[in-house]
Amino acid sequence: MKKLTMDELNRLSVDEFKSTDKSPLILVLDNVRSLNNVGSAFRTGDAFRIQKIYLCGITGTPPHREIQKTALGATESVDWEHVPNTADLVKSLKANGIKTIALEQTSNSISLNKFQPSPEETYALVFGNEVFGVAEEVISEVDHIVEIPQLGTKHSFNISVSIGIVLWDFGGKMDIFEN
Repeated sequence: MKKLTMDELNRLSVDEFKSTDKSPLILVLDNVRSLNNVGSAFRTGDAFRIQKIYLCGITGTPPHREIQKTALGATESVDWEHVPNTADLVKSLKANGIKTIALEQTSNSISLNKFQPSPEETYALVFGNEVFGVAEEVISEVDHIVEIPQLGTKHSFNISVSIGIVLWDFGGKMDIFEN
């Protein structure tokens, strides 16, 4: 047994990534403060071959040294766009037939392990600010609210960890790894 080399991993080039089919997943970052978290979202988004990242409100945008530090070049492969208002974006995505989901803890949220996404749908997954979470005005606009079950004393995961958990969960349930 040996560790695989970069050539043996057979990863796509940036050009190949740009032209290949994407998974039916979109990330929406709602006023995320940490540029390291933004970079991690790009890197994780690349790993799951997402369609796009929307950087909303105060969320930082490439090019930026702190984003690049954790993105490791994924800002070149993953499509992105800055949008001033997250709630307006959610309304627009819904009008275009995209299912919207906020990752948040609310009185009517669905546990991630119980939510079953449809492989025929495209989902925009909204992740919120590190301190305040997803804004109330956004929560009132989304189709579903999903939360990641937790067993410890803390009430939340870091946003970059949450993105990885949710993309992995949705990817498995939607069979994106089979393509």
